[in-house]
Amino acid sequence: MEAEQLIARVQELTGRLEDLDDPACRDLTEELTAAVVQMYGAGLERIVELIEDDETRDRLAADELVAGLLMIHDLYPVPLEERVMQALDTVRPYMESHGGNVELLGIEDGVAKLRLEGSCKSCRASSSTLELAVRQALQEAAPDLLGMDVEGVMEEEQVSGVALPMGNGTPSWHTLDIEPPELLTSTAVSGLSLIVANVDGTLLAYRSACAGCGGDLARAALEGGALACAQCGRRYFLPQAGRSMDDDHLQLEPIPLLREAEAIKVAL
Repeated sequence: MEAEQLIARVQELTGRLEDLDDPACRDLTEELTAAVVQMYGAGLERIVELIEDDETRDRLAADELVAGLLMIHDLYPVPLEERVMQALDTVRPYMESHGGNVELLGIEDGVAKLRLEGSCKSCRASSSTLELAVRQALQEAAPDLLGMDVEGVMEEEQVSGVALPMGNGTPSWHTLDIEPPELLTSTAVSGLSLIVANVDGTLLAYRSACAGCGGDLARAALEGGALACAQCGRRYFLPQAGRSMDDDHLQLEPIPLLREAEAIKVAL
């Protein structure tokens, strides 16, 4: 049984346990489950103590199922704050391309306190879109994080002291069936044509449509971060949210993108 199936099975059985009518039976089952979890936790702790080389520990931490168990028992080898910082580093190029940034103020009681910085008044990425990228990165790198407490100003919205739970309520993320491009590649997901550009090692995704003529950007030329439409010749500077270099009123439509190891994901 795959890791996701096992997790789903555990969640299903937990829900059925809570629905038991007999309180004594429910309490006994919960006590037995807790004892079994503690027993396996003690075994995992002993295993981690016996592993002396960092390479083996890193391989265990990289396995999805094992990593989940290590986090449950507070045995994950990389501290929570370090994983949060690594997650923020993965989205910082995307944030900066939209005139913003994110800063970790600290972690308290399992909640990451973040500050969003900058302004997106002149680009199509809203504060909620940028926040989405941060949320997804944290979910992947730190699933044991209990939530985000965000402050700061992005665009014209004020978000201050609002506790945002991790998990549900976010748009869907799709894994692209492509390799990281050397310069530019085109793809499609859910019927939407996209381009993915590599600008000095940073991957950026945009809808594959020129903001001027509407032409497909699959054959566009990319040089030094500047993308030139093959049909009308208009140029867009991708590191600055795809703003036009010829007309201040034109801009490409950015798509949130995250890299996870070899996987490339976009949010729609």
